[in-house]
Amino acid sequence: MIKFIQETTEYLQSKGFDNPEVGIILGTGLGQLTNEIEIIAEVSYNQIPNFPTATVEFHKGKLIYGNLAGKKVIVMQGRFHVYEGYSLQDVTYPVRVMKHLGITTLLVSNASGAINLDFKKGELMLIDDHINLQGGSPLAFKGVGELGERFADMSAPYDLEINAKFKTVAKAHHIKLHEGVYASVVGPQLETRAEYKMLKLIGADAVGMSTVPEVIVANHLNLKVVAVSVLTDECDPDNLKPVDISEIIAMAGKAEPDMITLFIELIKML
Repeated sequence: MIKFIQETTEYLQSKGFDNPEVGIILGTGLGQLTNEIEIIAEVSYNQIPNFPTATVEFHKGKLIYGNLAGKKVIVMQGRFHVYEGYSLQDVTYPVRVMKHLGITTLLVSNASGAINLDFKKGELMLIDDHINLQGGSPLAFKGVGELGERFADMSAPYDLEINAKFKTVAKAHHIKLHEGVYASVVGPQLETRAEYKMLKLIGADAVGMSTVPEVIVANHLNLKVVAVSVLTDECDPDNLKPVDISEIIAMAGKAEPDMITLFIELIKML
């Protein structure tokens, strides 16, 4: 993997990706942040050596490098998921490349369902902790010790200092920002009523199909990492209705301006 990472890094450097400070992973329906970036270089995933290729139709599949809020940033416009058939190592490969290029902080966004019924769709949740229900670890492979400490500490996977800054920004801009626990499942099927009840019992406030693998690897690489969920639906097992994916995408888009404000103002403070 070290050889692959080196090849990918050298290719991106040849395309102008030069010492980014902040990495950003944009989730479902959250691609408009790129409109705020002074773009220096961009490359489609399918042109990048050793990179997976996005297969979900609403993910753009592009790596973007440029200036945002006074910082050099590298942005994943579209991410990879286990439910697309990728391994956990594939899903997290871009995080390793971004670290190799120079980032020290990783900002992650996603769309998720609200398990905590005090949280409403269209609102945002700052992730304070997570539960990994994806059935594996992106660190479970031979030679992982050459890339970082095999037994990565996860006592505080989300940076407390940056989380505090996020809350300060939200308050200053009158953005409702919950804080809670994110459960990551494989998908792509959505949850049954019994599964929603189980998720609530084990302490989840929201559920989605991403983020946790990337966060694990970010901690493995000693990156500062924070993540925010757009709550796109309410998962009430006693009043469960069929989910329309187009409605989830639309709800993510509705909440996107608040997410963009949070990310831009936070980057100014880093």
